[in-house]
Amino acid sequence: MKSLLLPPHPKERRIVFKNAWTQGYTPDIECYLKDGGYEELRKALAMKPAEIIDEVKKSNLRGRGGAAFPCGVKWGFIRHDDGKPHYITCNGDESEPGTFKDRYILNNDPHQLIEGMAIAAFALNVHLAYIYIRCEFTKSAGIVTKAIEEAKAKGFLGKNILGTGFDLEIYVHQGAGAYICGEETSLIESIEGKRPYPRIKPPYFPAVLGLYMSPTIVNNVETLCHVKQIFKLGSEEYSKMGTPGDGGTRVMCVSGDVMRPGPYEIPVGGVTLGELINDVCGGMKPGRKLKAIIPGGSSSKVMRAGEVYKMKVKGPDGEMIEKDVPLLDITMDAASLAAAGTMIGSAGVIVMDDSRSMLWALNNLNTFYAHESCGQCTPCREGVLWIDKMTTRMVNGEGIAQDPITLKNVADNIAGRTVCAFGEAASWPVQSFLEKFPEEFAVGAK
Repeated sequence: MKSLLLPPHPKERRIVFKNAWTQGYTPDIECYLKDGGYEELRKALAMKPAEIIDEVKKSNLRGRGGAAFPCGVKWGFIRHDDGKPHYITCNGDESEPGTFKDRYILNNDPHQLIEGMAIAAFALNVHLAYIYIRCEFTKSAGIVTKAIEEAKAKGFLGKNILGTGFDLEIYVHQGAGAYICGEETSLIESIEGKRPYPRIKPPYFPAVLGLYMSPTIVNNVETLCHVKQIFKLGSEEYSKMGTPGDGGTRVMCVSGDVMRPGPYEIPVGGVTLGELINDVCGGMKPGRKLKAIIPGGSSSKVMRAGEVYKMKVKGPDGEMIEKDVPLLDITMDAASLAAAGTMIGSAGVIVMDDSRSMLWALNNLNTFYAHESCGQCTPCREGVLWIDKMTTRMVNGEGIAQDPITLKNVADNIAGRTVCAFGEAASWPVQSFLEKFPEEFAVGAK
């Protein structure tokens, strides 16, 4: 990832990644304090919890884990008169293919996460929180554990934080490395020591019945780091960086067939897909043309080069008008990508050039989802394995003419018929690849 060693691109604004790639910056607390670390926690502890939640709402911060749900609204679901303990669980599992941002924060700037969690904990009356890290991130778990110990030694965690009477303990919990634990209720089940089967919602909305059947907020690493940045910049300035209803920056993880792959922190709505690929990432590899883009991690629907989308955009007088928007002119934000029929998800942008077989690419994803299904729901347990077997057979030149039709039927009967969104995550690639590249699947079915 050579781009990580380069200075920020002009379209970037590094706030969450500000220290992660500064030469000489280390993850220890002394380095963090020299850069003004934990000053935002001091500010927050002098405020009322309701004021903190209101600031997060006004910032228009949306979750950076996939669903893009407004963070402050999510926090507002917690009742403060229920008499139950409250919990925060930080999702550091980061298992979505095409996504590779949170691990750099855990490794290079863990105190930013701890400070953001402490601010959130004070706002939500939380005294026990967990950072859930997948077992493959052994280095990350060690660095974060050390950072927690450093923060406790300096009085930023533990009993009577900064003399305010507020107590908070944070623990690292290592999972077994399961994609399903990216789903918040599965993550909660795993922390409780159970098989990570997703819970049915309702009634098990985490903000009502979460960890240990108590109110729980689940946010991912990047989201909680942004909480610290909101108090550093102020909610008004933070919200202005993005688009209406979607403030701040996003770390976009660009992988695949571009000249400069890597994570880039860009204000929300600050680039189109074309600008991201051709300007920020240096364009396609020599002699190659763009073929497809998966814009939000492997579970988001694929987009085909050359497509034009009918979308509602602001006209010259501010009114909303319908307009034909070419693929590369689509703004890289949640609302625009949703209007185009896909999603920003975790902002894991996978770029494929004209050397790529779409049948091979889909089979690669199908094999992943077949391996990662938790097996709780029959449509998913049986369906994703069936899909994987079919595309594997097609890749090997052993497909039959009926396979594309069967693939779509199976995918259609998984999506919307499972306890959690894994069914959609496994089905949407199949549905969209078949729709966007039918000729490649017809060739594969001999």
